[in-house]
Amino acid sequence: MTGTLAAIGAGLAVIGAGIGIGQIGGKSVEAIARQPEASGDIRGAMILMAAFVEGAALIAILLSIFFAG
Repeated sequence: MTGTLAAIGAGLAVIGAGIGIGQIGGKSVEAIARQPEASGDIRGAMILMAAFVEGAALIAILLSIFFAG
């Protein structure tokens, strides 16, 4: 039973990260389309935020596996 809970927790973390990175990417493309001259700053902020989301997802996956097991 605990393995199932860990798998559900890890799956939810991956789904949340996918949605978050999709939002970041979509909004940054919209921002670059509005202000092409700021594309470097927008791209840098996008990569930083995507890394934060991935880090949070990795921590959530590890915690779901450690605490469910």
